[in-house]
Amino acid sequence: MEDLTEAIVLLSGGMDSCVVAAVARERHGAERLALLHAGYGQRTERRERRAFDEIGDFWSVRRRLVVHLDHFRVIGGSALTDSNIAVPHGGESAGPSENGIPVTYVPFRNAHFLSVAVSWAEALHARFVYIGAVAEDSSGYPDCRPEYYKVFQDLVRAGTRPETHIEIVTPVIHMRKSEIVRRGLELKAPLHLTWSCYQAEDAACGVCDSCRLRLRAFAEAGVPDPIPYRAAARARA
Repeated sequence: MEDLTEAIVLLSGGMDSCVVAAVARERHGAERLALLHAGYGQRTERRERRAFDEIGDFWSVRRRLVVHLDHFRVIGGSALTDSNIAVPHGGESAGPSENGIPVTYVPFRNAHFLSVAVSWAEALHARFVYIGAVAEDSSGYPDCRPEYYKVFQDLVRAGTRPETHIEIVTPVIHMRKSEIVRRGLELKAPLHLTWSCYQAEDAACGVCDSCRLRLRAFAEAGVPDPIPYRAAARARA
């Protein structure tokens, strides 16, 4: 394959990363994108992988990489990777984590994702790495803050070849979830192919933090969420 890649997009298969991929596609073109997906032992790993594949197919992005970071399941410490920690429902307590950080936070996860993406970008001579981090209107994860990415950008400059110039791009980091929905609709992103639920793979539960934030975002944007939810969750929405 001819090396024309300009940008790596971290694509979890969720709504935010799908809209970020749509932004990157608009800027660079699908033929100059590479999509990166990381499985890390999360509860909905298979469903998120399916979303990644279907989004990539939708845009006919040929260059893709899937990595498996299974050490997160061994490390534990998160409700997403440890079956002994329950996923909170319906705004209930975040659990044993300190400082209001939810138990669904996966310790320092985004640094691992970015490290793989930067390594791949340097090998491909790509100039940009896109990630769908959201600071406001999110679950309060510390590795989604703007200052986190400023520091990581400095690390990239210090830790790559002198001729390497890779920019970490966070197009939705200052947006509300409802604004992300609207931006996705403007770009005709395949939001119907995305998956956000923390714990279900057939129909979204509608009660975990991720589902609740997503449902509220679509409601505020004034459009129905196109993915399937369990009947009770859809009724509440």
